[in-house]
Amino acid sequence: MSELAERFETHDPGEKQVAEKIRCDACPVMCYIAEGRTGACDRYGNVGGRIVRMDPLTILDHAAETGGAVVPFVAEGEAWGGELVNTGRRFVTAIGAGTTYPDYKPAPFIVSQEVEGVDLVTVVTEGIFSYCGVKVKIDTDRHIGDETATVRSEGEAIGHVTTGEYGSQMLSLGGVHHLTGGSKAEGRATCDALLNLCNRKPVELAIDGGATIIVEAGKAPVIDGKAEHRMRVGCGSATIGMFATQWRGLVDEVVVVDDHITGVVSEHQAGKVLGWQDTGIKIIGRRSTPGRYFKVSEPGLGWGGTTISDPLSILGDWNPKKGARPGLSLLMVSTTGEQFAYYELDDQLKPVEKPFPERLQKSVGLIEDNCEPALCTVLFIGGAGGSLRAGVTENPVNLTRSVQGLKTYVTVGGAPVYVWPGGGITLMVDVTRVPEGAFGYVPTPALVAPIEFTMRRDDYVRLGGYESEIRSVEDILAKGGEYLNPRRGAGAPAGNPWPPLAQLRRANGAK
Repeated sequence: MSELAERFETHDPGEKQVAEKIRCDACPVMCYIAEGRTGACDRYGNVGGRIVRMDPLTILDHAAETGGAVVPFVAEGEAWGGELVNTGRRFVTAIGAGTTYPDYKPAPFIVSQEVEGVDLVTVVTEGIFSYCGVKVKIDTDRHIGDETATVRSEGEAIGHVTTGEYGSQMLSLGGVHHLTGGSKAEGRATCDALLNLCNRKPVELAIDGGATIIVEAGKAPVIDGKAEHRMRVGCGSATIGMFATQWRGLVDEVVVVDDHITGVVSEHQAGKVLGWQDTGIKIIGRRSTPGRYFKVSEPGLGWGGTTISDPLSILGDWNPKKGARPGLSLLMVSTTGEQFAYYELDDQLKPVEKPFPERLQKSVGLIEDNCEPALCTVLFIGGAGGSLRAGVTENPVNLTRSVQGLKTYVTVGGAPVYVWPGGGITLMVDVTRVPEGAFGYVPTPALVAPIEFTMRRDDYVRLGGYESEIRSVEDILAKGGEYLNPRRGAGAPAGNPWPPLAQLRRANGAK
């Protein structure tokens, strides 16, 4: 049983309060916590008879851009004792801020900051997301499982294989039905896997009828115990188009083996433009346009994401009336350049493997050089619903309209997000752009993610915001907040824009 599951098992939300315990109201579980202990989520504890958020509130410095701490922790009531490197580029994130639960409360921090003469407000809260999941992009042409196949963690169903993309396999994991719609074990396993994925930890996933994969954001996938190194340069047809000139004059025929579209240079339009001669080759597969073949094999872990271990298995008889002749040379290569072989036709027009010639090494190496490194990308996706919006404004639909109207800039731990069109506030963020350890959980089960809404102060007042709760960055640094946790300064992840400036430019119509 995982550590997360053990905490679910040992916590009893119906436990009666005793004298030495106090009740935490930061989430619907409503733990009773003894002095010196934390609740079931490990995020809140009883310190001196008060509920304290155990992790520090994180303030990013967009001058340092290191991701590491630049100022030590500062406890509640202590003077800040130092400044971030550039006081004009600070951003109070929701990491360690606390939640808006119960829903009637304003967000833990509503921060005012002047940027280029304009007063901007950032509303900061840690959201409890039951409606959330992750999309996982796995850069590989290897077959990991059929589309819609169930993906499991700790033996429990937590998602499915979804539509593949160019050079990548895709997983859709989590969602409210797995978190809360199934068994307790399913909800726990789903929450555990999502939390670890979002916090950039490795997670082993098993796909029904397919592969076992170790996924870690920002790292190469490990498929059935083998680390991937490259994603394909393109399909077989695209590879022909890119490298036909490299093969002209060096070999009579080239076949690029691919699960989706296998390419044949002599038939392909790229070869025709270069004056390539017919070779009489026959490919066993479904012919599409000239030089392009579908379904030469079933998907698998072999050449070009097929089941093929012997590339000659996709060839039929060579036709001497269309150019086949003894001595004709043939290069067969995969879309990553990892598999390649060289053949010549014998007197019976049968291909015979020969030592790989030096003259073709460069072209195969060029395919490899043009392949990007294999990588796992984890995108957190969540719907910002009632309690989040109620912590921003007494009329929550106004926040939705402000986000949709591009008057409010949304971030997760200071990282830029993609907000889906249509109703609601459905957002998606690359977890590698969020500071490490930013995601938490509550044992309802649900994930907890930082979220910030930045807008002009006058827009915030117009949408019905809690104007009386607005505080300056300096005040927050000096006094902290409701949950008495320390503050820390940290360098912002490199490449993330400074959210207040990004919002100001958006409000001013700049690109």
